[in-house]
Amino acid sequence: MPIENIPEIYFDNKHQPQDIFVYDFKMSSDVVKSKVNLSMNMFSFLQVGKKQVHFANTSMAVNNKQSLLLKKGNWLWTELLDIDATYYCKLFFFSEKKLIDFLSKYTNDVKPYREDVPYFVIENDDYLAAFITSLSSNTFTNHSFSDALLVLKFEEIMLYLLNKYGSSFEYYLHSLISKEVSPFKSIVESNVHSNLKLEEIAFLCNMSLSTFKRHFTNEYNEPPGKWLQDKRLQKAKDLLLGGDLKASDIYLDIGYNNLSNFSVAFKNKFGISPTDI
Repeated sequence: MPIENIPEIYFDNKHQPQDIFVYDFKMSSDVVKSKVNLSMNMFSFLQVGKKQVHFANTSMAVNNKQSLLLKKGNWLWTELLDIDATYYCKLFFFSEKKLIDFLSKYTNDVKPYREDVPYFVIENDDYLAAFITSLSSNTFTNHSFSDALLVLKFEEIMLYLLNKYGSSFEYYLHSLISKEVSPFKSIVESNVHSNLKLEEIAFLCNMSLSTFKRHFTNEYNEPPGKWLQDKRLQKAKDLLLGGDLKASDIYLDIGYNNLSNFSVAFKNKFGISPTDI
């Protein structure tokens, strides 16, 4: 059984890799089983037929009264037809970057990770039925504002499901973010020893200062100002202990505007003046 790389197999000359992507999936054979390598998180809105999805440690069966939000990764996907019908499914892909942007925009706190579940089951209702009908790959490839429309559709379904399922859906969305170093932590930790101000680091994270402070405190269990100051002062101490540099050589790089403020902060933390090292 060959491995299908999704959504890459759906790209053509008009569909280059992007952060949000819609695909209308149809088939007429009785049963199709696929090995799937899913490189983006994906909504599967099933309209006609049945679906069985096998993951590493569980499986899930759905019909057209339900939809699935599937986490990127490897799984087995079996599609079954209703009698004398064409299997019809709309697939709505989104990147981790778009998910992080959405969570930063609409949620206040970083939620704790729950058990690593590869899917979230969505019970279809009238609103979801109308939303699914509005999705068409043709609309989003032949429209001059297709990218903007896709972002709006993505935010629409996410906001509706947040309202419908509350914290359980929000927890699940946070579990979709890679558990290696998050983009947020990567930006913060790559600027630990820079002379950037909090406002500037928040800007690099695409956040307001207040949102940045909330995210930072949830990630590091400490206010960002104190955390960064401690890290930078420790770096300054290490540089001074090397014996080649003086306080006047390093205070700007450590994030202080003048030598006096640096010396006071250094002495408050370590109990000695930087000139005494």
